[in-house]
Amino acid sequence: MPAFARPGRPLLAAVFGAFALTAQAADTPRDTWHAAFQSGYDALAASAQTLQQSATAYCDAPDDTGRARLVADWRAAFLDWQAIRFVDFGPIEQDSRAWQIQFWPDAKNLVARKVSYALKQENAAVQDLVDDSGVALQGFPAIEYLLYDPAMQDGDDALPAANTCLLLTAIGGHLELTTATLAEDWRAFGNFYRQQDRYEHRTVEAALNGLEILQDRRLADPMGLRGNTRHNPYLGDAWRSGQSLAAIQASIEGLDQYFKPGLQARLTAAGHADLAQRLDQQLQNTLDEFQALPTAMAPLLADEAGYAQLQSLYIEVTQLEQVLAGRIAPALGVTRGFNASDGD
Repeated sequence: MPAFARPGRPLLAAVFGAFALTAQAADTPRDTWHAAFQSGYDALAASAQTLQQSATAYCDAPDDTGRARLVADWRAAFLDWQAIRFVDFGPIEQDSRAWQIQFWPDAKNLVARKVSYALKQENAAVQDLVDDSGVALQGFPAIEYLLYDPAMQDGDDALPAANTCLLLTAIGGHLELTTATLAEDWRAFGNFYRQQDRYEHRTVEAALNGLEILQDRRLADPMGLRGNTRHNPYLGDAWRSGQSLAAIQASIEGLDQYFKPGLQARLTAAGHADLAQRLDQQLQNTLDEFQALPTAMAPLLADEAGYAQLQSLYIEVTQLEQVLAGRIAPALGVTRGFNASDGD
C-alpha cells in the first residue's frame, strides 16, 4: 500500500504531559527512565509522522515553502532520533530497527546505490520495494540523500519528480510506521523493564555505549584521531545535510534530558550525590561547547582554527565519558561488556 494511503496515526505529542507526570511520580530510577525513554520515542514517532505529512503535501503541490517545511521537518525528526538513539536494548533490537531508522556508518555508500537503483525501477510497487530492499533504502539517510545530495539535485530525478516523490513518501511511510511501532512496543515493554533489576545496569551500559560511539566513531574518526590522521568529514553522520555536529549535540542533549534524571536519582539514593552533581556539570560544560559551533563538521576540518574548536569539543566529550565510565559506573557496580564500537 502506498505510504500516502496508509491509515493515519494520531499525533502523539498530546501524551507527553502524561509521561512527565509519570516521571514526577516515579518511585525508582527505572520508573523515571522508562517514562523518559517513552517520551523520547513518542517525540520521534510524532516528528516522523509530521515529516511524512510534509513529504506528501510537498509532492501533492510542490513549491518553495513546502520544500522548506519538508527540509525542516526532516531535520527535526532526525534530531529527535539522535536524542534517543543511545537506548540500544529492548524493542529497538527487534528487526534491526535502529538500522531501519538510520543506516550508518555507510562506508560503501550503499544509500546512494540503493536509492539510485530504486529510482530506475519502472512500474514497481514502490512501498514494497522500500519495505523489502533492506535498511540502506529505509530511514533518515535515504531521505537525506533525496533532499541534499548534489548529484541528485542536478539530475532529472530531482524532487519533485514523480518517481522520486513516490520513493520519498514510501521511505517516509516506512519510517513513520517503524517509529510508531517502536513507541508502542516500548510502552508494552514497561512492566518487564521495571521489574527486572538487570535493566538498571543495562541502561547505564546503553548510555556508556552511546557516548563511546559518539566519541570514537562520530567525532574522532572524522577528525583523524583513530588510526588514520586524515581529516574526513564523510565519516560523520548526516554529512550531506551538514548536520553532523547538530546530531552530536542532540545526542548529548538526549543524555541530559532522558538519561540524567534517573541516574541522578540512583546516585543520590546510593550516597553519591557528588557524582550526580559532577555529571550535571560536565554535561553542561559539553553542551556549552556547541554554542560557538556550526551544525556541520566539514568547515571546521578545513582549517586549523576550526579544528581547534573540534579539539575543545572532543576534550569535553572525553571528560564526560571519563565521569560516566571511570567514576559513576564503578560506583554503581556496572561492568562494561562488548558493545558495537568494540573490535575495530
